[in-house]
Formats: sequence, C-alpha cells, structure tokens
Amino acid sequence: MAFEPVLLKYINIENSEKMDFYLSHNGYEGAKKALSMDPKAVTEEVKASGLRGRGGAGFPTGLKWSFIPADKKPVYLSCNADESEPGTFKDRYILERDPHELLEGIIICCWAIQSNQAYIYIRGEFTLGAKIVNRAIKEAREKGYIGKNIFGKGFDLDVFVMRGAGAYICGEETAQLTSIEGSRGNPKLKPPFPAVVGLFGKPTIINNVETLANLPHIMNKGADWHKSFGTEKSPGFKIFSVSGHVKKPGNYEVPLGTPLREIIYEYAGGVLNDKKIKAVIPGGSSTPLITPDQLDITMDYESLQAAGSMLGSGAITVLDEDVCMVDAIWNLMRFYHHESCGQCTPCREGTGWLEKLVRRIKMGEGRKEDLDNILEICANMQGKTICVLSDAAAMPMKSYLNTFKHEFEAMIRD
Repeated sequence: MAFEPVLLKYINIENSEKMDFYLSHNGYEGAKKALSMDPKAVTEEVKASGLRGRGGAGFPTGLKWSFIPADKKPVYLSCNADESEPGTFKDRYILERDPHELLEGIIICCWAIQSNQAYIYIRGEFTLGAKIVNRAIKEAREKGYIGKNIFGKGFDLDVFVMRGAGAYICGEETAQLTSIEGSRGNPKLKPPFPAVVGLFGKPTIINNVETLANLPHIMNKGADWHKSFGTEKSPGFKIFSVSGHVKKPGNYEVPLGTPLREIIYEYAGGVLNDKKIKAVIPGGSSTPLITPDQLDITMDYESLQAAGSMLGSGAITVLDEDVCMVDAIWNLMRFYHHESCGQCTPCREGTGWLEKLVRRIKMGEGRKEDLDNILEICANMQGKTICVLSDAAAMPMKSYLNTFKHEFEAMIRD
C-alpha cells in the first residue's frame, strides 16, 4: 500500500475543486508545456507513455488520436463523463473534487488533435458534478485558459457541458455523439469510426474522464515516468471502484498489475463480517465473474482477458457466500433489458427474454430447458448488434449460469 495516488491525491482536501487550490500544486503547467510543443509531439509523448483508455475498452490513447485525418476540419473532442456502468463511480469523484485536472487534460488533448471545441457529456444524475464542472469552466475562462488565444499561443478553445438524461446507452461513443447532435441516443454502425466521421460528420475523439485526467501528469513528468508504473502492456495506474460486501468500499488508485486479493483485503479492508467470497465482478457489471480460486490474478488488461474476463471500467464488486446468484443476475438482466435502446432485434428481444427466463426460474416456475434456452439466446446476441450492449448482457449471463449452474438447477428442481 505504498503507492501515493496521482489522480486522487487531493480529492479529500477542502476546496480541491477550486482554481486557486489547483494552481497551488502546479496546476495547468502541463497544459502550458503541451502548448509550447508541436501538436504531433504531444501525441507522440502520449503514445510513448502507453496510456490506454480508462473507459473500458483499453485502447491506446495516443494511437486513437493519430487516426484523425490531417485534411478534415473542424475536429471535436467529446469527454465521456456518462459513467453508467453499474458499480463504477471513479469519474464522479474527479468531476466533483478535481474538475480542473480534467479541464487541463481536455486542453492538452484538444491541442494535440487541433480541436477548438470540446464537449463534456455528463450523466444526467450527476447534478452536483455538472454544477461544479460548469463553475470550473467559468474560472478557467476568466484566467484565459479557455477561450480565445489561450496561454498566448494563438489557440482558441471552447468547452461545453452537455447533460445526459440517464440513458446507459449514451455511454457508448456513437450513441453519445448522436445525443449531443440532438437526436435520440442510438448507436451508429462502425466503420466509419468517430475519429474519421464523428460529431456533425466531422472527425471526433471520445475519451473517458479518467483518461484525460492522466494527461497533465504525463506532460509534467514524462512518458517514462508513466511507464514506470504498471506492467509492460498495461502501463500506469488505475482507479478501482470497490463495492459490494467489503468493509471499506470506495475508490482506490493503484498501479495496474496489482493483485485483486491485495485490492480487496488490504485496500478495501476485506470481506464484510469476515465471510467468504463467492465471486467477484472485476470490471463492471458486464464483465464475467472471477471465482475465489482466481483472487491472485493481477488487475491488468492482459491477465483478466487471459482469465476469460475483462478489466472494463475497473469497478470491482465483491459478492459474499450468502449471495443468491440467480437473484444477482436477475437484477442485472432487468437493468440491461431496461437500458437497451431497442434498435437491434437481437438486443431488444434477447435482453427481454433473458429477464423473463431468469425471473421465471427465480419465481419457482423454471423448467429444465430454460437453461439451454438462455445459452442459445446469449449465442444469438453476441456479436450480432450495432453496439456491445447486447454482448454486455450476454457475457455475465453466461458466466453466472456456467459458473453457478447448480444454483439455477436447484431453484428449478426445488
């Protein structure tokens, strides 16, 4: 537990969200340094740092920026602050307690991709976060860090807050852009990818809050400093939102590659009432389960993928020995059915059927053939839709059923 937080270092200090406090610890120096460099050099520095997207996919950030066509203008940035994945609450802390860290990251990114307009798409329920971010934008504008000719470099940048309306689907990048454009937040087919044809038909980069908050530190301390943490293929550090049956739920920032057992027992204080662990959701509700015999797995992209799961958003939910896994997955299936945009038939119908079949088993009316039907429905959902919401429902459903099949069978039998 020797790691000193970087992104969350100041969040528990009074007035941490205000400009004066942010400037007192080297605030906006990373942005000033970035604007003294060639934009392509900034992109190369971020590439060299190995920073990967912290929203869930883990795609290399600098590489994503490099896909922007050189001959198409204007270019836009959308900061994904929707944070709708159940169990995830890391971005909210940055929005509410250190918004200038995010704004500085936005300035750096916009300079690198030569964008003069950025949107922060904030989850509808984050009323306080939206208010604090708007106030931070006003402070930055008054200082000349946002607006015309920022830092005297002849670079103009406007930043706008866009409020969502509580739709999980708008965390998906193309649905988010559709929502910003004023339409219903339905995902779009890819390709073309947003970096080529995005917001208003123009090149657009979508980066998560945590991803952008890393940029000031990388610019100040260098790519090699960032790569000194984590693993070779998953460099840096990550905020893990730990919840469920633990003694100290909360956000814990640790280097990537930290063992799951260490995060649960040393950082989060162990299991509530000292019970045994039945399963762990390692990266948000859409990720397959980790079982107690896998607790020594290291929390990085490659290790979790090799174990048949995903790092995702880094939301760790601990389920103790008393949890009914049929109950748990029924709760999730209700969520995914409710949040499907309904655009694709496999998702619209599949999530509905999964909810109904699990409910039937839960209510004591299940049939033996329901289990085979559930797996067949999942197979017809995965990889068959415009976005991955369908997969996000099918993957945990298969994981819960295959790992704890005896619980489903017992509920049908008894």
